[in-house]
Amino acid sequence: MSDAIHPIVMPKWGLAMQEGMLASWHVAEGQEVQKGQEIADIETSKIANAFESPVAGLLRRRLVGEGETVPVGALLAVVADASVADDAIEAFVADFQASFAAAAAEASVAGGPEPELVEAGGRRLRYLKLGEAAGVPVLFIHGFGGDLNNWLFNQPVLAEKRATYALDLPGHGGSVKEVGEGDVGALTSAVVDFMDALGIQKAHLVGHSLGGAVSLDMALNHPERVASVTALASGGLGPEISMAYIDGFIQTSRARKLKPILQMLVHDPSLVTNDMVEDVLKFKRLDGAEAALNKIASAAFAGGQQALQLTGKLGEIEAPVRVIWGKEDRILPVGHAEGLPNGIEVTVLEGAGHLVHMEKAHEVNDLIAAMLDRS
Repeated sequence: MSDAIHPIVMPKWGLAMQEGMLASWHVAEGQEVQKGQEIADIETSKIANAFESPVAGLLRRRLVGEGETVPVGALLAVVADASVADDAIEAFVADFQASFAAAAAEASVAGGPEPELVEAGGRRLRYLKLGEAAGVPVLFIHGFGGDLNNWLFNQPVLAEKRATYALDLPGHGGSVKEVGEGDVGALTSAVVDFMDALGIQKAHLVGHSLGGAVSLDMALNHPERVASVTALASGGLGPEISMAYIDGFIQTSRARKLKPILQMLVHDPSLVTNDMVEDVLKFKRLDGAEAALNKIASAAFAGGQQALQLTGKLGEIEAPVRVIWGKEDRILPVGHAEGLPNGIEVTVLEGAGHLVHMEKAHEVNDLIAAMLDRS
């Protein structure tokens, strides 16, 4: 196969993804594409999102039509230089398609990483490790109502160069539903216990929303354990929070009513699929889940405001800090990213809401990688 011919395949977004539906193409055959350019919309059983080209070049062939569902790894398109002959393209496609079934079968037998459980400080915590140990690892900390799957667009990319861990906080995902006091301090203690249990001396923290507040709190109170902080739409940087979202997330038990609440998380509401809604409902039906969410909400968002205010203390953090926000965030105002101490880098991304790391994964991953490379 020529190095001048590049396959573009159905991505694997998260451990559970086996196939995806190509909802629409944004580029035509014969069009130049740039690396990171959105070239198609893909819908999975978990989430819909734009698919960014992994390579730059001329899109010579589209192999999958709009509305078609194909397995992970299936050939979607071919990018090649204009100098590459058509018959070479056809030979490349034929060879790829002939070998794909065997490769897919082998991958299925081999399996892949699965979430694990660890006893940490008397708590059972679930986590997913990807990547090998090379330097200081990355620890992803999700937000209120989330879990380790919230990092499906980020963790695999960062794991290409170093060990990464995505943790389910207490009260969330597959972790214990006992949350102690339920405040940010209690969650921070759980993260420290998790690191102790796995022998992680120091980590680069990437935290979203409530997880951002936990990351910043940890950098203040356990500075020796934190190499850097990337805080995404972070809690703890202002009093305002959408209690319409928090209360709606906790109290709503019907899919039809929950979907518009989850759509508050994103700039593009079409990203929230029916399967995503059902996954949230399944989590909320777990024993202790609703009680845990209520306790965290009562402690962290007492009186309809964020209880923990960290802005005035951020200048005390020794580690590098970067703050990233989606301009159209409807949960935590983007204004919370203003007026932060000198030395804290702030990036506001257009066309993104509260789940900025999912809606603008390519840009966010580049910003995190830049932070890791210099920390």
